[in-house]
Amino acid sequence: MGVYRYLEELNKKKQSDLLRYTMRIRCWYYRQLATVHRVNHPTRPDSARKLGYKAKQGYVIYRVRVRRGGRKRMVKKGATMGKPTNQGVNQLKFQRSLQSVAEERVGRACGGLRVLNSYWVCEDSVYKYFEVILVDPAHKAITRDARINWICNPVHKHRELRGLTSAGRKNRGLGKGHRYTKVIGSSRRGGWKRRNTLQLKRFR
Repeated sequence: MGVYRYLEELNKKKQSDLLRYTMRIRCWYYRQLATVHRVNHPTRPDSARKLGYKAKQGYVIYRVRVRRGGRKRMVKKGATMGKPTNQGVNQLKFQRSLQSVAEERVGRACGGLRVLNSYWVCEDSVYKYFEVILVDPAHKAITRDARINWICNPVHKHRELRGLTSAGRKNRGLGKGHRYTKVIGSSRRGGWKRRNTLQLKRFR
């Protein structure tokens, strides 16, 4: 087994003494840093490489922390001013995952870079920490590399804001196979609308 395989097996056992201790130290250290900061090397090189990271020019890693928990409705004194069905304030959940929120925050902070992917690093009671892989679309090492230069096209600007990264696609409920027949044609809502709209063309 190679070194990445060993790292992968270690990370699978998150309740082990070694990983619990390491993560505790890491969380303490990350709390002292800024919310979004650049990292020299990926904390989990095995995960980063699986998601497309290469240790060469043009690739950057940023670490970001996101506050855990649900999304409380921002209304004054809990008064939603509407029908009883929409009066909930506390037990609401955001439609996207915290990982996708983390990608979005890094993408906004680094507007000139393209978000490739991201992975979980550690978490404590208040925050979750993610590392986001970014690519510089103007760097010659990227534009000349046939494996990654697809991301240089203008259509891939801010992929993370449009739900095109891996985490974003999961939240949109997209996938292949018999479980995902309802999302054929871009989205669940788009598919439902197309099937339930009566189209009477002029020449039919």
